[in-house]
Amino acid sequence: MRDELKACFDLAAAMVIVGSSVVAGKLALAEMPLYCSQALRFLLACLVLVPLLVAREGGLPRLSPRDWAVTACLALTGSLLFNVFLLNGLRLTSAAAAGIITSTTPAWMALIAVCFLGERLARRSWAGVGLAVAGVAALNLAQAGGGLPGEAAQSLLGNLFALGAVMAESLFLLLRRALPRGLSPLCVSTLVSLGALALFLPPAAAELAAGPPPVISLTGWLVVAYYGLVITVLAYIFWFRGVTRVSPSTAAVMTGIMPVAAACLSWTVLGEPVRGGQAVGCLLVLGGILCLALPGRTAGRSGRTA
Repeated sequence: MRDELKACFDLAAAMVIVGSSVVAGKLALAEMPLYCSQALRFLLACLVLVPLLVAREGGLPRLSPRDWAVTACLALTGSLLFNVFLLNGLRLTSAAAAGIITSTTPAWMALIAVCFLGERLARRSWAGVGLAVAGVAALNLAQAGGGLPGEAAQSLLGNLFALGAVMAESLFLLLRRALPRGLSPLCVSTLVSLGALALFLPPAAAELAAGPPPVISLTGWLVVAYYGLVITVLAYIFWFRGVTRVSPSTAAVMTGIMPVAAACLSWTVLGEPVRGGQAVGCLLVLGGILCLALPGRTAGRSGRTA
């Protein structure tokens, strides 16, 4: 029991950190261009992860061309596309709204599994998907009625960008199944961070060449350090240390902490207004995650419950 409680604490800490990423992203955009912030983030993460991998596992593994291709797709979807969509969305919508939308990832993963992997969902899982979609709809309706038409259209576009981040993250999580099971979480995280750095460096260089270098304050550098060391490295350590010691359903339930953390931090740190539609959307999404986490989530091609 004590070991499971420690594991739940690890998962909760990871989800609070992930929830804080939308706030960190908002702060980073106020200090520096998008691609520069992400290149600095992954550079710092690699400076920590690569020596750690060398010390613990002797260096990078030997992979087949197929595994290298999968790793490249992981970096493209989970690092480049996810962050580009999310940060562009944060320019147009609130951090709380973006956090709530990105928490619908389990629902979209379930739909992708149905559409492309031939899996079948149980009724409870369909209810979870419906609640997640209803939560996003409530959020958009609240924003549409909460300001001028131009502001509502801008918020809707930002929410669509956040939804694009969800789709990219869903593909990332499904693609991880294609890598060999023998690869450690540390190894995969290092490979993806190196791939992300390679993808972000060219557009970051283009940003710097297009104008004078940004003047980054101490707050900006602290945000980059938090992005690289806490969100990219520490959250991974917490999550993978805990997820191996609890059931998949427990891990899925713990992801429900993320939208709550994102909304609360957005309201307290960024001073964003608390809106009833956001609270309703958050509750609906949490209900959807709970439904998806309960036993009987999917049924395979043969109809057996997975």
